[in-house]
Amino acid sequence: MKKTIVILTFIFIVFGLSGQQDSLYVLVIHGGAGNITPERITKDVKPAYVAKLTESLQAGEEILKNGGTSLDAVEAAVRVLEDSPLFNAGRGAVFTIDGNNELDASIMCGKEINSGAVASITNVKNPISAARKVMEESPHVLLIGKGAERFSYEKGLEIVDPSYFFDQERWDNYRELLKRQRKGGDTGMNDPSPDDMMGTVGAVALDIHGNLAAATSTGGMSGKQFGRVGDSPIIGAGTYANNKSCAVSATGHGEYFIRNVVAYDISARMKYKGTSLDEAANYIINDKLKGLNVNGGLISVDKEGNITMPFNTSGMHRGFVNSEGQLEVKIFGDE
Repeated sequence: MKKTIVILTFIFIVFGLSGQQDSLYVLVIHGGAGNITPERITKDVKPAYVAKLTESLQAGEEILKNGGTSLDAVEAAVRVLEDSPLFNAGRGAVFTIDGNNELDASIMCGKEINSGAVASITNVKNPISAARKVMEESPHVLLIGKGAERFSYEKGLEIVDPSYFFDQERWDNYRELLKRQRKGGDTGMNDPSPDDMMGTVGAVALDIHGNLAAATSTGGMSGKQFGRVGDSPIIGAGTYANNKSCAVSATGHGEYFIRNVVAYDISARMKYKGTSLDEAANYIINDKLKGLNVNGGLISVDKEGNITMPFNTSGMHRGFVNSEGQLEVKIFGDE
């Protein structure tokens, strides 16, 4: 009798712990790091950002809490941000030196180490969905320009007139950038001011099945020269996910994030050095990149559900939600 009780107790504990583990989910999002100050994000403006970030988290959480995949969750969360002119992605994309909107995005599955990306597209309503189509319905990782647009059309994604992405405030900022360049003799190919480097969006998630995923979407750098592509659609630079380590989405000066393979470096430090997620991410953002005078930030979640959201700028739109009922949205240090 005692033996039976011990066995039943053991089974209860094992399955109880398993049930707790299986119910764990986490979603983390960002809306870009940059010159985000209380002077720019005033009390009148801040509620709009908080509301949209919250909507993004809720869209992803609705999927996760019902047993959906991390891939579905990050795509849904990013689509909400792409549809908002508050961020430099999708409808709020900045303008190139020629006055166009060119969009980049990528997505990665940590379970299969599979990924997809698009760059320099101009008429796909939700670039993140195009990136996922590349991952799941093509033998490739990255499609660009007209080829990516044709592929998206053939796969049934929503195609819009390029004017859909126009935003008056972004246009006004672009015109001011041109004036500064003309005044200083700049051709538009030098580093932009911090004002022109904010708004890239991204999401990372861990689902109840233990799978990680990451997604990033951007309009790139304001006034960027023809043909320029940043880190957001580059796997390992702006986006990375691996079930054995973590999922990462980055935001910042893309050229440096590419050169330093930032997203993959977080995973590599965890895998090869045994570094914790928070330690690895903070070293990259607040030591390595800051030492190079590079601005930016990232969000990440590891296979255990731990999260980190470091940035070395004045602010970063960010937030998280998890299976414990926590939902937080922040813009500056602790608020």
